[in-house]
Amino acid sequence: MRNTITCRRFCFASMCLIAITAAWAQGTGERRGRLVDRFHQLDVNGDGVLTGAELPQAPWVKRVDANGDGSITPDEARRAFEVAQETPQNSAKDDAKTLATLQLREWKIDGVIRQALIHVPKTDPVKPVVFAFHGHGGTMRTAARTFNYHTLWPEAIVVYMQGLPTPGKTDPDGKKPGWQKSPGDQGDRDLKFFDAVLADLMREYRADANRIYVTGHSNGGVFTYLLWGARGDVLAAVAPSAAIAMGNFPVLKPIPVLHVAGKNDELVRFAWQENAMNAVRTVNQCEPQGKPWDKSGPLVGTIYPSATGMPFISLIHPGSHKYPEQASALISKFFQENVRK
Repeated sequence: MRNTITCRRFCFASMCLIAITAAWAQGTGERRGRLVDRFHQLDVNGDGVLTGAELPQAPWVKRVDANGDGSITPDEARRAFEVAQETPQNSAKDDAKTLATLQLREWKIDGVIRQALIHVPKTDPVKPVVFAFHGHGGTMRTAARTFNYHTLWPEAIVVYMQGLPTPGKTDPDGKKPGWQKSPGDQGDRDLKFFDAVLADLMREYRADANRIYVTGHSNGGVFTYLLWGARGDVLAAVAPSAAIAMGNFPVLKPIPVLHVAGKNDELVRFAWQENAMNAVRTVNQCEPQGKPWDKSGPLVGTIYPSATGMPFISLIHPGSHKYPEQASALISKFFQENVRK
């Protein structure tokens, strides 16, 4: 069957504009002229449409083609269009670069549509997986820009999941997106979402079952601790940031952990995080004295070895609750050093 699309007001990764309707959308003359030129470059046979045979020549196809079948369906175009439409104008250039290799995917969990941006490497061998969770009030797009694991570790499958409206410390009415904080909270909707995404990655992309990693900041860090407690058997390592475990310690089993903490965190007090880090070292049966591990900018890493092979690393900085821009590179290094045993 011939798959056709015509062009409309759809911008994805600043590559070109495509659409799923029969007419060009209104736009400025200069922008529309560029669009027309690009369309005709792709339209090899000059018949005024882009066919399945012509689409593989377009560099954006693999990013829009969520199921990888070599053609773009209306649903795939619509989803990619949503990514472009929700991109703030003042950060469009940054988003175009950041989101260039990401696919927008959807799952239906208990009747609710859930979304995630996913980076899938082009390599054929089994691939590690990194789940990175935004904080309360964040989005999967801000997570992709902030964490940037798909650039730091391009050989890994990287998943930026989107939270749902959730009550939080600064949002008691639950108007902003976030994650469940404990088992049973919010009907375990986010644990179910994680399970569904991971199952699809294992089936579709040859994900490495021994290299599944989880990280997140603030509320996303709390959910990271929750996943360690509830899904620890499938995880190779975790890296919460600016977070505490919210009562999950009784069910935690030893696993390599890196914790990012700011000494002047105004939301999750450093003293609270110190207590959490001490508890993690107890769970992992770590040595009492730490050793220098690595550092970057204001971040200083200290590793606490463990006789069980499950080390703990504290990554401390003098700053506030804000996620340190250097943290992701060190977390990526930490993940690559640890494989599930």
